[in-house]
Amino acid sequence: MTHTPMPAPGRSYLAIPGPSVMPDAVLQAMHRAAPNIYAGELVDMMPALVTDLKRVARTDGHVAIYIGNGHAAWEAALANVISPGDRVLVPATGRFGIGWGEMATGIGAEVDLIDFGLNTPMDMDRIADALRADTDHQIKAVLAVHVDTSSSILNDIPALRAVLDDLGHPALLMADCIASLGCDRFEMDAWGVDVMVTGCQKGLMVPPGVSFVYFNDRAYAVRQQMPRVSRYWDWTPRAFPDHFFEYFGGTAPTHHLYGLRVALDLIHAEGMEAIWTRHTTLAQAIWAACEAWSSAGSFAMNVTDRAHRSTAVTALRLDAPKATDLRTWTEQNLGLTLGIGLGMAAPDDPAWHGFFRLGHMGHINGQMIMGMLGGIESGLSALDIPHGAGALDAATAVIAAGYRA
Repeated sequence: MTHTPMPAPGRSYLAIPGPSVMPDAVLQAMHRAAPNIYAGELVDMMPALVTDLKRVARTDGHVAIYIGNGHAAWEAALANVISPGDRVLVPATGRFGIGWGEMATGIGAEVDLIDFGLNTPMDMDRIADALRADTDHQIKAVLAVHVDTSSSILNDIPALRAVLDDLGHPALLMADCIASLGCDRFEMDAWGVDVMVTGCQKGLMVPPGVSFVYFNDRAYAVRQQMPRVSRYWDWTPRAFPDHFFEYFGGTAPTHHLYGLRVALDLIHAEGMEAIWTRHTTLAQAIWAACEAWSSAGSFAMNVTDRAHRSTAVTALRLDAPKATDLRTWTEQNLGLTLGIGLGMAAPDDPAWHGFFRLGHMGHINGQMIMGMLGGIESGLSALDIPHGAGALDAATAVIAAGYRA
């Protein structure tokens, strides 16, 4: 008879790169009876909710809401601007860039994939070469992942916009900000992004189930030239509704909307600049600890250059199967759940057990991060996994400096 360990007592900490930790205020707002979906407060709050969603993305453009995860947003974005036979360029820096390209293949697009691997960012020169070779502008869009959740690579979206502009290439710039929005700095209009997709379950701090497609007037002009768009994926009625139900293509995700309203209130009360600063400070504390651990043994950060690291997620390496051993130990003994190494190896490959990830997005603070790092340190020691010393001291110094009065 197999014995299943009891979960550790106390409040658990889900330190994976999404779903993120949900604020109690968000969960409390969702804990209510079903509302009227034809009149009343739910209907009345939508215009302001849409406005506040745009504020998070720093855009005066448009946003369509979908009941679905980030993969739904991928397909919705593509369906509005890409027809079967159109070409798209996919510069991938991890599993999610490749996945968006596979979604494009699924709707009949021809995909030009540039795979930059799992630990280096996009090379703008290689992208420029691919666009320069497209002399008759068959490439209709560039699908770029701002932060690939699998590899934790942060890509330079403004630099990609500059490449398109310098070459005079008309392709739409489409950005996946599912992991980054509300964590890493992102400014849709200032950066010249035409279409952006994101989900509610990471920096927006709402349980999974709702996603968003943002688009500007340039992308909308492309949509208006499309010969056909699925009635469900069509962003036009969702972004420009005449009736409440059109926001959602049918019945509203009622309780998610109540949670989202509170989450947006929390975000704007803190302010986007303060949120970006907080994420940077806490990420740098994590990096300092991980760099100290990396000074001995096999512990290593997936991204060596700090400039290319996301402040929302950190991908890490250990000799297999030590990463899985560590995750199992922290969850069973401490109630601390670390992220699997998604996309870094196939699940049936023994190398899968040599990767793990830390999520540090949304509703996080210094004591949570120090607790997570202390848990990892305890696991490394308990399992006799070789690692460098001084990690917690290094993280403490970063947080102390970041919050010094």
